[in-house]
Amino acid sequence: MSQLLTVDLPVAVHAHRLRTSRGSFAVIEAPPHGDASRATALLVPGFTGSKEDFIPLLEPLAAAGLRVVAMDGRGQHETGGPREAAPYGQTEVARDVIAVTEALGEGPTHLVGHSYGGLVARAAVLDAAARGAVPWASLTVMNSGPAAVSEQQRERLRMLITALGSVSMEDIWEFIGRSEADGVPAKAAEFMRRRWLNNVPDQLRAAGVQMIEEPDRTEELARIAVPKMVISGSPDATWDPSRLSDMAERLSAVLLSIPGAGHSPNVHRPEEVAAGLLAFWNGRP
Repeated sequence: MSQLLTVDLPVAVHAHRLRTSRGSFAVIEAPPHGDASRATALLVPGFTGSKEDFIPLLEPLAAAGLRVVAMDGRGQHETGGPREAAPYGQTEVARDVIAVTEALGEGPTHLVGHSYGGLVARAAVLDAAARGAVPWASLTVMNSGPAAVSEQQRERLRMLITALGSVSMEDIWEFIGRSEADGVPAKAAEFMRRRWLNNVPDQLRAAGVQMIEEPDRTEELARIAVPKMVISGSPDATWDPSRLSDMAERLSAVLLSIPGAGHSPNVHRPEEVAAGLLAFWNGRP
């Protein structure tokens, strides 16, 4: 479950709904410091996560002159969605990311996906390429591996998927959520609970299945001519960092390893993540 340390938005950051060809999506947006944006960064959250996971990255990226937009996917937190499985298939949520990108307007957009969001971002790039045009200036996946999650995590997901079919969201939170929020500041812990209850169970089930069954699509992605970066925080029980290092090599991607950042470097080491992203986007090693 995605942890948070703060839910306070920086000054000038605003929350709104972004209208797209595939419906409206809840986003938080940080305008660039200065007169004009050099580019846009679109940030896609992971399983049980939300746009708020990226709050620590907003200011350092905006200060460098970027427009920064973090989104809730379909069925996540404040975007909402239907109570059925089909709308949450990987192709559907990938095309949502394409639609959000189109709605952001002209100018280069850098796509960043964390954990499950990395699988969605990868699927979006592959889907767009198959249809003839990739609309992003680069792709970064953060703590998101080449295929299914570790066996330990697959077992946890199977248990959660079973529970989602028979146990209330409130009861599931009492069973697993409280421990995840242990040690988190009270305001952030209460947000984590509220966010969990806002998630559509069908979306969680569909995302869980995808993380259990995801095939290795590294070779497909390697053939797409878009600059790529892999950020690997460690330790991480979801995907072993060695798998991310191997994936980066197979992709000919820039690899940024951040020891001590855990599964969510965006939360625990945002300064290093922002510096790495900016160096990558500016063409520096």
